[in-house]
Amino acid sequence: MKLKASILYSWFVKTVTYFLPNHPFFMGLRGFLYSLMMKKCGKNFQVASTVTITSLSGLEVGNNVYIAHNNVIIGTKIKIGEEVIIGPNCIISSGNHIFQNGSFRYGKGVANEVRIEDGSWVAGNCSVIGGAILPKQSILAAGAVLNKPMRDEKSIYGGVPARKIGEVK
Repeated sequence: MKLKASILYSWFVKTVTYFLPNHPFFMGLRGFLYSLMMKKCGKNFQVASTVTITSLSGLEVGNNVYIAHNNVIIGTKIKIGEEVIIGPNCIISSGNHIFQNGSFRYGKGVANEVRIEDGSWVAGNCSVIGGAILPKQSILAAGAVLNKPMRDEKSIYGGVPARKIGEVK
């Protein structure tokens, strides 16, 4: 029941605050309203007006997190660390489908944890899917698809699927 209530509440917050400008005060207010139904939320959580977050009940967010416009966050096992930036037009999803009876359409959904660790940056137009981990102080380059756990901190990951392509200096 809590999951369904958090989905409805998320829709309510987005609808009521959609027309407020993307100014730090209003983005912080939006983040605060979302935090009331979240599993865990730190201070200074800023969310742009066009972000879609479903199932707040499984979302954990640290301090000083910024989520830019047009992001979609779907799932019940998502952990975003402290001082994380998520650029525009990204999808973060902890869910996946299983091939069953000749299609994915009616296959059972499976949720795997997604973690974006402290001090990381997910650049624009990225996809982060179930089972993925972006290590501390790392960058996921624009347009990348992170589909598995990465291990090296202070690294740059890019491509489809993402792989290590450099070091953060």
